[in-house]
Amino acid sequence: MRTDYCGLVDRRYLNQTVTLMGWAHRRRDHGGVIFIDLRDREGLVQVVSDPDNPATFGTAEQVRNEFVLKVTGRVRLRPEGTHNAQLQSGEVEVLADHIDILNPSLPPPFLLDDEHLSEQVRLEHRYLDLRRPAMQKNFRLRYRAAMSVRRYLDALGFIDIETPMLTKSTPEGARDYLVPSRVHDGHFYALPQSPQLFKQLLMVSGFDRYYQITKCFRDEDLRADRQPEFTQIDIETSFLEQGEIMAMMEGLVQDLFMSTLQVDLGAPFPRMTWQEAMARFGSDKPDLRIPLEFTELTDLMRSVDFKVFRQAADLKDGRVAALRIPGGGTLTRKEIDDYTTFVAIYGARGLAYIKVNDPAQPNEQGLQSPIVKFLDEGTLRQILARTGAGSGDLIFFGADRAKVVNDALGALRVKLGHEKGFSTGGWKPLWVVDFPMFEFDPEENRWVALHHPFTSPKDGHEAYLDSDPSRALAKAYDVVLNGWEIGGGSVRIHREDVQSKVFRALNIGPEEARSKFGFLLSALQYGAPPHGGIAFGFDRITAMMTGADHIRDVIAFPKTQRAQCLLTQAPSPVGEQQLRELHIKLR
Repeated sequence: MRTDYCGLVDRRYLNQTVTLMGWAHRRRDHGGVIFIDLRDREGLVQVVSDPDNPATFGTAEQVRNEFVLKVTGRVRLRPEGTHNAQLQSGEVEVLADHIDILNPSLPPPFLLDDEHLSEQVRLEHRYLDLRRPAMQKNFRLRYRAAMSVRRYLDALGFIDIETPMLTKSTPEGARDYLVPSRVHDGHFYALPQSPQLFKQLLMVSGFDRYYQITKCFRDEDLRADRQPEFTQIDIETSFLEQGEIMAMMEGLVQDLFMSTLQVDLGAPFPRMTWQEAMARFGSDKPDLRIPLEFTELTDLMRSVDFKVFRQAADLKDGRVAALRIPGGGTLTRKEIDDYTTFVAIYGARGLAYIKVNDPAQPNEQGLQSPIVKFLDEGTLRQILARTGAGSGDLIFFGADRAKVVNDALGALRVKLGHEKGFSTGGWKPLWVVDFPMFEFDPEENRWVALHHPFTSPKDGHEAYLDSDPSRALAKAYDVVLNGWEIGGGSVRIHREDVQSKVFRALNIGPEEARSKFGFLLSALQYGAPPHGGIAFGFDRITAMMTGADHIRDVIAFPKTQRAQCLLTQAPSPVGEQQLRELHIKLR
């Protein structure tokens, strides 16, 4: 039997006989002595085989990379000068008495310590990719993080309850993944985008405190922080106010980082309204490591002759904002052109700028830009005063609908912040609160829920559901870390009459509401308690904790950006018989 893991063998085992099992990471023949680095999930240990033991030496000669081995031998100190301080086992080695090849291996398509593997090769051979020490480290951290969450919630009386994977399609968010029913001709289940409605029903059922670390599914375009199936920490609790829920969940995040990484995130987390976040950073998930901020110029530009700025300022939902870049006067024209191309991704039709050479001369002598000649000195003087720009600085401008300005300048702020060294590093958590309940969708010509339609309006804002949905704020709260939203939650609607008002504001009529959400509306009439909760993106959190560039590196068997599994070749065609049983005909 195995006596311990390879990577844990150290001086404690000196002169003891151990039995180890693992993979041959490297085999080195030094002219009469063969060294094998034996690897398992805990790390490496050096195995030595010499010709004094002919049978074992003969086996060692056959070993190649990734052969599965069983090694029995005596632990001894490595020769002086050959210690490896990077390994726990770096002071010792195992002199092999027996080597058994438990299973040979084909030559692997890549070396496991190659740091420059293509994504396609890694995903096609994911079972080998997961053997790499970096990936093993990621998943062990993920496990520890999950256990930390469970311990914290268990101690507070939360109960782990599973909710269905086959449920009803309620397309009010991203696209559902649909599952055809064999038994019910022409009917479909949907894979859950979230357990939202079921966890609310559990509160109605009296369970009081629920949690689940669960899979969710969304058929949406993928990014670095998205996958079609992902894991979230889903939490709901009854009889607590918004502040109490936030304090409890803040404690969870703090405990998670301290117990897993020994990182103190500090307490309490700062709080910022959605309105302030958008005004200062153009984002509801601002990266506070970057000190760059917007300057509001909309009011100033309503009286200028420069049409680009004035027309944007006169729009009902228009905005003109500036972003000062300290020392940005050193940016080359090519860099500015590249940033102009970058903001176009977010709908910006250009990127106006001013280089400040001498702020005492608010004209074409002291300011360098194609737009200076279109702005009077009084306006330029106010721009300099509001932005605080000095000699050597550069000011970028956004002028368009507020969403375009916020998206474009917000993304530019982050890009410049990291590329030009403005980021302070470390961990910067933040609560964002007081979100609007709705945003207007011009394509559908109706209001849609900013979070989801089960979020409660703030006290005193219920009347706006009928009179002016644009003014209604929500009891919603997001926790943001280093520019990533890691969790989003809200106090829920627990009264049927208020939920029906929200549906009306969303242009969901009584028949449609009953068809889609009748079970919820009925449940709310049977003594539903006040309740609220949150869902954390577990993949995002663990990706941040491991320093991974992509959440694929903390998901065992992920999909590509085209939602494909290169390992199993899913999705794939199915046979005519299966389709016939499901009452489906392809067209």
